[in-house]
Amino acid sequence: MLLNAQTAISTTKVLLVPYSTWHVPRYHEWMQDEEIQQATASEPLSIEEEYAMQRSWRQDADKLTFIVCRPIGDPDDTSDVTTHLSADSDSPSNMVGDINLFLHVDDGEEGDASPELYGEIELMIAEKANQGQGFGKAALLTFLRYIVEKQTAILEEFITADVDADTVGKLRAATPGLRFSYLSVKIGEANSRSLGLFESLGFEKVSSEPNYFGEFELRRRDFELASLDERLLGAGIEGYREMTYSREQ
Repeated sequence: MLLNAQTAISTTKVLLVPYSTWHVPRYHEWMQDEEIQQATASEPLSIEEEYAMQRSWRQDADKLTFIVCRPIGDPDDTSDVTTHLSADSDSPSNMVGDINLFLHVDDGEEGDASPELYGEIELMIAEKANQGQGFGKAALLTFLRYIVEKQTAILEEFITADVDADTVGKLRAATPGLRFSYLSVKIGEANSRSLGLFESLGFEKVSSEPNYFGEFELRRRDFELASLDERLLGAGIEGYREMTYSREQ
């Protein structure tokens, strides 16, 4: 997605930056790990294929992607508000994972049902040393706030590029502004840590039983900015701000 191509999001607990070519070598290293491949249902790619995938994720209107990095400044000092990024801010040593939103149209089970727009979230904190340190929760809350605030712009880019004209007409007729019906995540039944994280942030299981693939689907329908700001503060995540991301190499 082009919307966030020059946008970084900074808080006291995490920094999100758009997935760029200079992130690919480190990302490629992560994806060689068999446990990560299994957790993300991914096949190992060559480095050339990884670069092609990065270009696709930047250009495709149905994907919104950020790399999760350590925060800039001192995460324990809320008065330390760093107002600029350096090339070191998202260096390989500061990268900890990624977070993605995949956009979809749900036409419903009946042909005459009004279409709905929803997004599916994927979150990965890659290395075990960085798991359980709060990066996942901080990244998810920060990402959710960005999605909710920018949902109209996100969905405009998506439907303009990827949705047929008839469906676009129905979507525009249904509501005065484009909005998500819900956000979704699919998590393996054995991944209790991730299930606990998403449930603690207002995602609810669609069914009490996992699906055929051994996954639970959870959904969140609350799109109030105020409630997200409360959750950010409750988690000790302060200083949310968008920053211009202009790094070129």
